[in-house]
Amino acid sequence: MAGNKKEKARASFTLNGESVEASFAPHKTLLEVLREDLGLTGTKHGCELGECGTCTVLVDGRAVLSCLVLGLDIEGCSVVTIEGMAEGPRLHPLQETFADLGAAQCGYCTPGFLLAAKELLERNANPAREEIKEALSGNLCRCTGYLKIFEAVELAAARMRGETAEPAKETIFGYE
Repeated sequence: MAGNKKEKARASFTLNGESVEASFAPHKTLLEVLREDLGLTGTKHGCELGECGTCTVLVDGRAVLSCLVLGLDIEGCSVVTIEGMAEGPRLHPLQETFADLGAAQCGYCTPGFLLAAKELLERNANPAREEIKEALSGNLCRCTGYLKIFEAVELAAARMRGETAEPAKETIFGYE
């Protein structure tokens, strides 16, 4: 029964700083390869239409919707998922500020927001609120109302610039 063997595709790439080679069905998206073949479930499965942003990862430093990228297209690329965002045992400043400000409620959309914000801060250390809104406009959240997310990105940017910055009391507690 030589015709029964399913064809597998292969891709070699860097994943969260490590060289990997993945073998997967050629029709699979990057989202499916990450979750199903590599066991990295931090990248969330959302709409599968490129409309919600929950599956955002960084490919060669750019935020992409992994549900719209074929696994075959990552050959030779560098991919960063939420699992690779921390800096060793230390959380990335964005992860810290999201926690400090309560910018994540259910958490489902959080990995996508964090990686989209990381791309922004890597190319612009001091973004204006409107630039943050634009950079995160492809990510949807049903819980937070976005204000705490924007404030968390601003606070992380300040900390990453070396400024001593703390969340405003009204941001943490929701009132003065």
